[in-house]
Amino acid sequence: MITTKTFWRIIISGFIATYVMMMTAFLQGGVGLPVIDVGHILKTSFNFVHGTETYSIVWGNAAYFIMGLILALIWVVFLQKRTPGNWLIQGILYGVAISIMAGLIIAPLAARATGDTFGIFYMDTWAPFIILLGGLVMHLSYGIVLTLCLKVAGVYGPDDIV
Repeated sequence: MITTKTFWRIIISGFIATYVMMMTAFLQGGVGLPVIDVGHILKTSFNFVHGTETYSIVWGNAAYFIMGLILALIWVVFLQKRTPGNWLIQGILYGVAISIMAGLIIAPLAARATGDTFGIFYMDTWAPFIILLGGLVMHLSYGIVLTLCLKVAGVYGPDDIV
């Protein structure tokens, strides 16, 4: 069972990691990778479903941050103690796993919800390899920062704070 202290340390770590991922997604445009604005993508998806401009970018970014917090909780509760390596290796592995899940399941489903298609691993886009690389970079930043924050916070699993 997660203690209250552990829960809040996970939430703060997840918030920091999600913020770094968001900034990485914006700043990677400076090195030739696509800017991936997940908050905007989510806002557009929400509004498409309703047929009106019901949701603002605030709601898209709120959904983005909530997903980042959920991913942090999933990491600590289910994966942290089962993944080999130190915090850096674990962060890289988690970032790669998130990127694979995003390209294989999440992005195609989100696109279909808006009546569009990205295809699996963005194959129906203008530059699938570049978009895949951009997604990998942003998810690696999330995984590495999350595991570093959890290490600094002393969270090594759901039951303990060292």
